[in-house]
Amino acid sequence: MSDIIHYFPIKASLQKVFEMISTPSGLDIWWTKSSSGECKENGHYELGFGPGYDWKAHVSVFIPSKAFELEITDSDPDWLGSRVGFRLDVKNEMTWVEFYHNGWPESNEHYRISCYCWAMYLRILKRNLEHGETVAYEKRLDV
Repeated sequence: MSDIIHYFPIKASLQKVFEMISTPSGLDIWWTKSSSGECKENGHYELGFGPGYDWKAHVSVFIPSKAFELEITDSDPDWLGSRVGFRLDVKNEMTWVEFYHNGWPESNEHYRISCYCWAMYLRILKRNLEHGETVAYEKRLDV
């Protein structure tokens, strides 16, 4: 199995970062086109990425202001059963984000594309929290 890992600082409070990575309204700003769900342990999420890409997940880790993880329960085969998560810490007055997407079945083309896409999405997360920038869903991989 293959994993995707990114580690980076954000100049924003722990609470603001946690809200952006764990709530449907936060996810819609930097990752999903539209989402809904319950931001709590064992909550369920619907993750919309456009026609044919309406996926589902459940909250497998929920520690307020510390950690959040979604286990993907309905998606394309490469993402099915994988885990998208965040661990947060404060160092030098910044929130440090450890992002992971674990459980890829193989290092195929979709895995390699997703490595790139995650870096782009996480940059949008950081830029929004630090500078208030927003990017329309359709342009997120072009900025």
